[in-house]
Amino acid sequence: MTRKKLLHFFFVTLALCLAIAPVFSLEVDEPEIRSVAGDTVEFINYNGPHSVINTLEQIKSIGTGLGVVIAPNRDVSTTAGGRNRYYVIHAVDPTTEEKLDADILIIGEDATVDHIRNLRHIIASYLVAAYDYSEADAQTLAVFVTVYNAVYRGNMEVFNQRYKSVVTDNLTPDKAGLSVNYADWPGKSQIVIPLSSTEGGLGTVDTTVISDKEVIDSMREDDDMGIDDRKDLVDIKEREADLAEEKAAEAQQEATQETEKLREEQQELREAQKEATEAKQEAQQAQAEAQRNPDDEQAQQRAEEAQQKADEAQEAVDQQKEVVQEQQQVVEEKQREAEEQQEIADQKREEARHDRAEIAKDQQKLIEQGYSDAEGVFGLKYIDDTYSVLVKLNKENGNLIKESPVTVIRGRTVVPAAENFMAIAGTNTGNGAVKLVLLDTEGMEIIAQSNEVAAEKSVLVKDGSDYYAVIKDGGNWLIGKYNNQLQLLLKSKIAVHEATPITLTDSGLIVTDPKGIARLLSYDDLSLVDTSNPVQVINEK
Repeated sequence: MTRKKLLHFFFVTLALCLAIAPVFSLEVDEPEIRSVAGDTVEFINYNGPHSVINTLEQIKSIGTGLGVVIAPNRDVSTTAGGRNRYYVIHAVDPTTEEKLDADILIIGEDATVDHIRNLRHIIASYLVAAYDYSEADAQTLAVFVTVYNAVYRGNMEVFNQRYKSVVTDNLTPDKAGLSVNYADWPGKSQIVIPLSSTEGGLGTVDTTVISDKEVIDSMREDDDMGIDDRKDLVDIKEREADLAEEKAAEAQQEATQETEKLREEQQELREAQKEATEAKQEAQQAQAEAQRNPDDEQAQQRAEEAQQKADEAQEAVDQQKEVVQEQQQVVEEKQREAEEQQEIADQKREEARHDRAEIAKDQQKLIEQGYSDAEGVFGLKYIDDTYSVLVKLNKENGNLIKESPVTVIRGRTVVPAAENFMAIAGTNTGNGAVKLVLLDTEGMEIIAQSNEVAAEKSVLVKDGSDYYAVIKDGGNWLIGKYNNQLQLLLKSKIAVHEATPITLTDSGLIVTDPKGIARLLSYDDLSLVDTSNPVQVINEK
C-alpha cells in the first residue's frame, strides 16, 4: 500500500464512522478520561505532593536530548537515549513506500515520569527538537499521540496493518502503546509516533492516524469532550493542507519546466536520428562503392570512415534516447508528486471540515448540558479507607460537574484557605510525599505544597486564619502551625504522637504525646502549658 493509498484508507475509515536524569511529576494536572471500544478508562496519574519536584525545563530537556540526536539522521534508522530510562527508536525504511515509518519512545525501567502531562511535555519537546515543530503544535500532537497509544495499547493487529516491519519488529504485544496507569509505564511502554515523512515540520507526524474515530470517541469521554485539543489539531490539518497545496503548485511548476526540457531533448533526439540516418545512408553508399572496387584502397578507406561516422551517430542517438528517457522520468516524478501533494491537501482539507462539524455538534451538547456555566458546591468523595477526592457538584441537581485529579487526600478533611482549599495529601511511595497542599477551585489541582512532611494519619484543624497539623522534624513528630499560604509559623516545643487528635479549647490545643499522655499547648508559641507532668522539650531549630 503506497503512502497515498494508506492516507486515503485512514481518511475513509474516519469519514465512515536518554540517559538523562529521572523525571518526577509537577503537582498540577487534570484528569484524562478516555474510552476504548466503549469501555471508559482513565489515565491514572500520581496527583499528590512529591519529595523532589523537577522544573518544567528539566522535564522538557529529556525530550530535547533525544530529539537533537535524531534530527541529523532523519532518513536512516537510528536510536537515541538509554534503554533504562528514555529511549527512542527512529524506525524508517526508505526502500518501501508501503505503510508507515514511526518513532518508538520507550520508557525504561528506571524512568520515574508519573503523570500524563509530563509525559506529553517529553514527547512535545522531542518533536520540537527532532522535527522542528513549533512548541504549540508539538503540545497538541503529544496529546493525540498519548491518547492514540492508550486506545491501541497491545493491539498488534492494528500496528501490523499500519506500520512497516522496521517498526513492528521493535514492538511486543505486552508493551506496545501506552498503559493508562502510570505504574505500568516504566519498562512496559513502547509509544508509537506515526511518521508521514522524515522531512521535518508540518506533515511529519501523521495527524490522520493519531486522530482516527476511536481516538476522537475516547476524547469525547472527557468533561469538555477534548474540544480545545481537537480544535488545535484541526488548525494543524488546515495548515498541512495549505502546505501540501503549495508543494503541489511548486511540483507542477517544476513539472512544466521539466516538460519544456523534455521537448528540447526530444528535438535533439530527432536531429540526432536524422544525422544518424544520413550517416547510415552514406556508409551504405561507401560500402557499395568499396565492394564494386575491391582494389581501390581509397574507396575502402572511405567506406571505413563512413561506417565509423554512422556508428558514432547511432551511439549519439542511443545516448540521447537515454537522456530523453531520464528526462521523461523526471517529468513523471514531478507530476506524480504534484498529484500526491494535491490529494493530501484535499484529504486534509476534508478531514478538517469534517472535524470542525463534529466539534460544533459537541460544543452544542456542552451548552445544552450547561457545562460551561454550572455553579457548584464542593465536598469529598470516598475512594477507599485511606483516600478521598475533592468533587464539585451542581448545586441545583447534584450532578457531578468536575472531579479533582488529586486522588490522595487523607484524613477525610479539606478546609477553606482564602480562595482555595487546604488538605493533607500524598503517599510515601516512590517520589511521593505526604504534605499539606492547597487546591484551587477551578481545576481542583495542587497549586502549592508545604516544605515539611506531614504524618500520614495527621488531622487538619482550622482555627480562624490558622491551620494545625502533625509534621516531621528530624526524628520527631511536632504540631505545625500554618497560615493560608502554607507558610510555617510555629512548631511545637514538644513531640507528639503522629496520629494525635488536635482539639481546640479556650486555653490552648490539646494533643497527645508519644507516651499517650494528653498535653495542653499554648496558642502563642505552642509551648507546654501543663507543667505538672514533665515532658521532653524539643529545641527550636
